[in-house]
Amino acid sequence: MDQHYPLFYVFHFYLFGVIAIASALAFVTRKSPVAAALWLVNTMFALAALYVMLDADFIAAMQVLVYAGAIMVVFLFVVMLLNLGHPSEIPDARGKWWKIAAALVGLALLSMVMTISRTRLPESLVMPRDFSVTQAAKYNAVGTIARPLFNEYLLAFELTSVLLLVAIAGAVVLGRGRESNAR
Repeated sequence: MDQHYPLFYVFHFYLFGVIAIASALAFVTRKSPVAAALWLVNTMFALAALYVMLDADFIAAMQVLVYAGAIMVVFLFVVMLLNLGHPSEIPDARGKWWKIAAALVGLALLSMVMTISRTRLPESLVMPRDFSVTQAAKYNAVGTIARPLFNEYLLAFELTSVLLLVAIAGAVVLGRGRESNAR
C-alpha cells in the first residue's frame, strides 16, 4: 500500500485481509460441513469489505448477493438435505499424506505470489492512481462486465446454472434414497 493512504484505511485493509485468511483456514479445517459453510460465508463477507475499500462496490455487492447469499444457501440446503451435519458420521479421508501434499501446494502457491509481487506489471494492467468511482461510472463498469458475460460467455454462464440445478436434483435423489433405506 502507498504512503498516501490514511492509517485507519491501511489498518482496516489488513484487518479484513487477516479475517479473510483466518476464516478460509477455519473453513478448510472444519470436519462439520455446516460449520465449514459458515466460515466460508465469513470469508465472503471479509472479501466484500476488501472490495468496498478498493472502490469496487459493484463487485462487493455481487460477492455478498451471489456467493455469500445464493451459493451458500444452495450449499447449506444440500448439506441439510443429505444430513451431513454431524461430523461423527462423515468418514475422515484426511490422512497425514494429504496434509503434507496440501502444505506443499500451499508453499508453491505462496512462492508464486511472492514472485509475482516482486515483478513489475505492464502499464496496461496497472490501474492509474487517479482512477475513481466517477471515472468507472463514465466507463460504465457494470456494462463492461455484463456485455461479455451475456454475449461471449453466455453458454458457460448457462451451463454453470444447469450444473447447479443438476447438483441440487442429485442431492434430492440421494436424500430420498437414504430416507427410503432408513424406513
